[in-house]
Amino acid sequence: MTTAEKLVKEMAARNLTCATAESCTGGGVGSAITAVPGSSAVFRGGVISYDNSVKRGVLGVDGAILDGVGPVSAECAGQMAQGARRLLKADLSVSVTGLAGPGGDGVHPVGSVWFGLAAEDGVQAENVVFAGDRAEVREAAVEHALAMLLKAALRSG
Repeated sequence: MTTAEKLVKEMAARNLTCATAESCTGGGVGSAITAVPGSSAVFRGGVISYDNSVKRGVLGVDGAILDGVGPVSAECAGQMAQGARRLLKADLSVSVTGLAGPGGDGVHPVGSVWFGLAAEDGVQAENVVFAGDRAEVREAAVEHALAMLLKAALRSG
């Protein structure tokens, strides 16, 4: 059973909903969830906020964060997750923002991805640096985001 299948099963059993806010994964997390039969019972939707103007205008990420620490940061990931949870009225929300490559930003290594998780009890963020090419980084980031949602769902039950 895939992580996405486990997630849908556990969220349905706990009557929970989830949402996504994705940048470098370009909708991959939402795609993985919606590939699972029955996901319509738990998945509210997602925002692909590839551009900073979408992070700011749709998800409500503070412009000072985007202009300061930047989009590849704990602060941005946290606000993205909060924004998606609020906007889509979900119990849990995960966000993904980072550098899949091949080029970097001069500050963070290629493969550096920040994740945010928003739930009723607050927001958490974590950073992982994945090895590999662009496709491998994106695939690993999708899997990590799904695992974060699953862990949060299991805590909520």
